[in-house]
Amino acid sequence: MKPVNELVRDLANKHGRERHSLLPILQGVVEQEHYLSELSMIEIARELNISATEVYGTASFYSFLEHRKMGRYVIRICKTITCSMKGEKIILQAIEDMLKIKLGETSSDGNFSLVQTNCLGFCHKAPAMLINNEVYTELTPEKVREILSGYLNKREEESNVN
Repeated sequence: MKPVNELVRDLANKHGRERHSLLPILQGVVEQEHYLSELSMIEIARELNISATEVYGTASFYSFLEHRKMGRYVIRICKTITCSMKGEKIILQAIEDMLKIKLGETSSDGNFSLVQTNCLGFCHKAPAMLINNEVYTELTPEKVREILSGYLNKREEESNVN
């Protein structure tokens, strides 16, 4: 993996160094690093010749631009009124019970982070969650346990291969 300063420079070369390049550069850093570290935001500010405060303000505005280290699998639970009315609380409880983490936490092994987010765009199939880039809809506690078991088994299989 590249050092952050090289990654930011490469992204700036690709997207430009104007103010409107900030969001694609932030997204590129998150794609590679899985979050925006303080160092990465300072490097972006330096590369674009804008204040670190402006970079942080933009990063903190968007819920998918994490600015703290997250687990390998980021579970985003939709918290809109539709998901709430269709059982979002029992879905959240099922996840917390199975992974032994609370909302806003990362599992001790660093594999899972659990966060809430605004609309995922699947109100017609609520409740919904996103695990990294994979959308899951029409959730029930049983369906959630089945989905998470697949991720837990995937981790075990990868551990056995290494």
